[in-house]
Amino acid sequence: MIKYTEDYAEELLLRVAEQMAAAAATAPKASGQDKVRTAIVTGEEKDRIVKRMRELGEEFDSDFIRRDAGCLERCPVAVLLGVESTPFGLSNCSYCGFPNCAAMAKAGGRCAINITDLGIAVGSAVSIAADHRIDNRVMYSIGKAVTTMDIFPPAVKMAYGIPLSISSKSIFFDRGPGDIL
Repeated sequence: MIKYTEDYAEELLLRVAEQMAAAAATAPKASGQDKVRTAIVTGEEKDRIVKRMRELGEEFDSDFIRRDAGCLERCPVAVLLGVESTPFGLSNCSYCGFPNCAAMAKAGGRCAINITDLGIAVGSAVSIAADHRIDNRVMYSIGKAVTTMDIFPPAVKMAYGIPLSISSKSIFFDRGPGDIL
């Protein structure tokens, strides 16, 4: 039997994406409270995100969002990581810049502890991709699009996307702010 890269690449990317999602789920969380949400997208769902990114690129007149939409379009699989914006109810934290969780929630702010948990989960996920030598890139632009869609529960106010690729040269490097793929 002979298997060529194009015969197994998407299946391999899906297996790695599942391991990345598991790594994000098992990453340490503040106070043991898991507010991180994960999803894996392919096909039509991924294309829906690309379309939304292009809309945001036009809305914000942002070359980097349009460029990132091109990157995601070229990737068969992406991992999405978001975090529910749920304050801990602390009266003395103030890491978010507000005096307490009640003031932060009232102002519509974001809990710094939730955001830190998301960052740790992202780091755990991309370490799996790196261990498997899968090209990847953490993208705010994908997360921005996802938070305006019906992919995660409404409590998820912050997210990142990590597109995955197997190619002889990473599609995520050697690109300038104006490069649109």
